[in-house]
Amino acid sequence: MKSKPMLTAADVKQILQAAEVHALANQWAVSIAVVDDGGHLLGMVRLDGAPPSSAKMAPAKAHTSAMGKRESAGFETMINGGRYAFLSAPGLEGLLEGGVPVIAEGHVVGAVGVSGVKSTEDVEIAKAGIAALGL
Repeated sequence: MKSKPMLTAADVKQILQAAEVHALANQWAVSIAVVDDGGHLLGMVRLDGAPPSSAKMAPAKAHTSAMGKRESAGFETMINGGRYAFLSAPGLEGLLEGGVPVIAEGHVVGAVGVSGVKSTEDVEIAKAGIAALGL
């Protein structure tokens, strides 16, 4: 049997706090979600002024990133490149940029999804949260 690292509740809080600090420093109203390696929601925050739709989109982007074991932007690029059939992929809804995997010791242990501003800014916030773990 193999062992692998996993996100703890303390890790989730640390990611959310760092991502929130980064978003607030830039005056970005977003929703931030953290999921485990199976795409299950571990924690989320919707900042004041964030669009209601962002509360659905952030966890969906995180879920897609965790399940796909890559940034969700890859799926958006694939679809924009003409592979429209991928829109019917079962269980994947957040096929937009803004989901970033959390990788520890070579394993995808979860993902962070952000929604509410430009997709590149969503990614910036997610990566700021992940960076707090010092991986």
